[in-house]
Formats: sequence, structure tokens, C-alpha cells
Amino acid sequence: MITTVDYHTGGEPFRIVTGGVPEIAGADVLSRRTTAMAEHDDVRRMLCHEPRGHADMYGCFLVPPDDPGARFGALFWHKDGFSTACGHGTIALGAYAVHEGLVAADPDGVTDVPIDVPSGRVTARVRCAGGKVASVTFVSVPSYVIARDVPAGGVKADLSYGGAIYASVPARALGLSVEPRHLGDLIGHARRIKAALAGHPASKHPSDDRLSGVYGVIFHDELPDVDGVARQRNVTVFADGEVDRSPCGSGTAARLALLHDSGLRGPLIHDSVVGSSFRAEVTGVTDEGVVPEIEGMAYRTGRHVFELDPGDPIGTGFTLR
Repeated sequence: MITTVDYHTGGEPFRIVTGGVPEIAGADVLSRRTTAMAEHDDVRRMLCHEPRGHADMYGCFLVPPDDPGARFGALFWHKDGFSTACGHGTIALGAYAVHEGLVAADPDGVTDVPIDVPSGRVTARVRCAGGKVASVTFVSVPSYVIARDVPAGGVKADLSYGGAIYASVPARALGLSVEPRHLGDLIGHARRIKAALAGHPASKHPSDDRLSGVYGVIFHDELPDVDGVARQRNVTVFADGEVDRSPCGSGTAARLALLHDSGLRGPLIHDSVVGSSFRAEVTGVTDEGVVPEIEGMAYRTGRHVFELDPGDPIGTGFTLR
């Protein structure tokens, strides 16, 4: 029996495992990810695949932090495995930490919830008003440009890092736009682009190969400014054809690295394919890269107790794509 609390951030699901999983061994969160991949993948499949989940499900295991400087650690997972970063999940975890009383939150102020994730330490900055969570800002790991105009799948992609490596491509380069009616085509292009970039030098993390590999492809549209604030719409296709319903938190961090490098000095309104929005901005520059802050909101959708009947022939489940 496994218990979870479920949220959505901008329409993207996030399933937080709260009980029923043994402690995942490791010296730090990144090494615990390796353990989870080897020893707990059956639990990921059970919670993520049908009939308990679906092909676009997302969630995490809670684990101890690397040191007392963080409140807890998180191992993010999706239908195809374990990711190194998840901004929409970090936003949900901030709301969860306040809702469940894991942190003492200022009822009319801002409370920081530091979280260790495989790509480093991030912060969920929770703003409350009248004792209720009003918004959560995801403070990313430093983000940076890796390469520009890399040929991939018949187009040129810009690669950048925001806790994971993303390839950015204007949707218009494919004769498409970021709309639900084009999702099938965009998923197909994303798979071709990722395949073309597999093993490319630009897909290698400079210091830790466990963070290597193009995780997602971000297709984006330019939109008119809103009161002088830059605005784009994007859809991130990650893992093997999984579609992010939110504007993608770590993907937005990777986009901000590119946009800052191109001269953007101010906020970005980042819309998703379902119409939800994040407000994002670079708030600092370090030797490692820019520091993105991405504001959104997460809402609890349910509490669950999942079971696996030993006689169930479907077992831990299946996916149809």
C-alpha cells in the first residue's frame, strides 16, 4: 500500500509519495536517484503507468536532504524513468510543505523551502496571504547556454541547461505553432530531434555525466508583449514523447538562459499549450550561469492509497504510447 498526495501545477500533474516506500539508499540525492532507478523502478511504474496513472504522469519520491540546509530531497519520475530536475514539481512541493505543516510558514509573507534534487539545491519560495498559499516561486540551479544552432532532425536547435539539458526550437521553423492541434506533429519532431542529438558533444554535462543527455525539446512561439513584458508560448516534449501541460519550470529556466544571452533584461511571461502561465525572470548572474526565478501556483487534487493485488495479471501497469 502506497500513499500519495497529488497536485497539479499549471495543469501538469505531480504525485508526491508520502508512504509505503522503503528508504532509498545513497550518500546524496543524486546517488539516491541511481538506487531508485535500480531498486524501486517497479514502484515508479505502478504509480505512473495505467491504470493508476497515464502516459503523461509525473511525480516524486521524498528522500532525506544532502545536509540540514534543505528541508528534504526529491527524486522526480515520469513514465520513462527518473529526471534530474522538475520546476513544476518544485512549485508543488513548496505548496505541499506548507499545506502539510512541514515548514512554519509566515501567514502573510514569504517562506523559503530549500529542496535537494539530483541537479542540486533549489528553493520553493512560498508566498502566503491570509494564511493561504497564494503563489510559489521556483528558484532554479544556475542555468546557462551550451550551444547555438546545432543541426538536429532537419532544424537547428539551441541547447541550454536548467537543471536538465533542453533543446529549443521555434515552432515556426517546422511550419507549426504551439497549439493542441499540432501536438502530434510536435511530438514526432521532438523524438527525431532528441534522436539526432543523442551522443552529441553538446548533450554532455561538463562535470557530471549523470546529468548528461537532452531531456526535453522546447517548441516556442513569440507572442506580443504584455504591458512591455516579453511573452512566449511553449510546449516541452520530454522523455519519450511526454507532453508538459505547464509552461515547464526547468525548461523555463533553460529558456531564460538563452533569452538573457540574447539580451532580455526583464520578466518573461511564459504560457503553456493549455493556457496556464509562469512569470519568470533572471535575478542574478554567477560564474556558473544565470539564476532564474519562476513564479506559478500548485493546487492539491487528491489523496490516494494505491494497492497492487499479487494476483493482478496487469501488475505494475502499462502505457499505450
